[in-house]
Amino acid sequence: MKIHTLISILSAFLLVQVGIQAQYQFKEVNRVACSEIKNQQRTGTCWSFATSSFIESELKRKGLDVDISEMFIVRKVYEDKAFNYVMRQGKANFSQGSLSHDLIRTVAREGIVPEKDYMGRESTAQSYNHSEMEKGLKGFLDGVISAKHPTPKWKKAVAAVLDVYLGAIPQEFNIHGKKYNALALRDMLQLKDEDFVSLSSFTHHPFYTDFILEIPDNYSNGKFKNVPLSELKSVVDHALSKGYSVAWDGDVSEKGFSHKNGIAVLPVDEAREDLFEVPGEEIQVNQENRQEAFESWSTTDDHLMHLVGKSEDQNGTVYYLIKNSWGDKNEKQGYLYMSEAYFLMKTVAIMVNKDGLPDQTKRLYSFSGE
Repeated sequence: MKIHTLISILSAFLLVQVGIQAQYQFKEVNRVACSEIKNQQRTGTCWSFATSSFIESELKRKGLDVDISEMFIVRKVYEDKAFNYVMRQGKANFSQGSLSHDLIRTVAREGIVPEKDYMGRESTAQSYNHSEMEKGLKGFLDGVISAKHPTPKWKKAVAAVLDVYLGAIPQEFNIHGKKYNALALRDMLQLKDEDFVSLSSFTHHPFYTDFILEIPDNYSNGKFKNVPLSELKSVVDHALSKGYSVAWDGDVSEKGFSHKNGIAVLPVDEAREDLFEVPGEEIQVNQENRQEAFESWSTTDDHLMHLVGKSEDQNGTVYYLIKNSWGDKNEKQGYLYMSEAYFLMKTVAIMVNKDGLPDQTKRLYSFSGE
């Protein structure tokens, strides 16, 4: 073999090796069992898909395998939102969005139904699309409000519309040969709203107090526990290390977020061409610039997902493994890796089982009487 040919082969080999080393390489630190990827399709119901997935992981931890109907919860929340909207005479949010605590609260009130018994569509061949239903309901409710002095009939009309678009709710269903209704299944699964806690980290409220998070989708005025940013991260890390997953709410509108590539990063240079190919320098996040991003609407409540694991890249940078509800056709089969910097800046809130909290956080809060 001629010397220049050998040199060319060695050079090509080295270039390939350098390219491999430069690509994102993830080493798993820990991972929580979760259900399969789903697709919310043309709906704003990520909150139900993310939190249902979170509850399914909670059940798996107990040795139970249940595919929860996201649309049963969505339907019940639409009814609740309609009542809230009418009683507030239209001065409230009526949209497809909600938050994790709305699912937990609805399960406590209404129970839970398996996916097989309430799909919220005629068949799996039909895509979810709530645009017409949402607009139609809002138009009707606006008419009820403008007519003044609403009668009880409007509630039945809302229920009828939901029946048409989502289907009638089953009064009972069978699981392993035994009959249940929604409340009985909730009780059998031992799902209790007091087992879960929502946390956030913002300085416009005192730390270690409860506050109502000022975002549009918090129509029910749910309260969040406020902790310093470092503790918010510690809560997630501790929960994952103990086998608990986390429901995540945050901003996915950044240029560093790519579902297609399965990567979410907060780069110093957003314009670099290899943003989703190789690790690079990221913005240093602290309590102050996080707060500024929230108050300037640079960080908004865009999307909810399910945080199920933790990894590190070849440089030792921490990433959180996120289960999304946009189908499984991206480069990570429906998942994505969110860098620690992105998490610190763009997380609006989280939900976790109280048993997954670090002892320090448990001591700083009294959970009695909630």
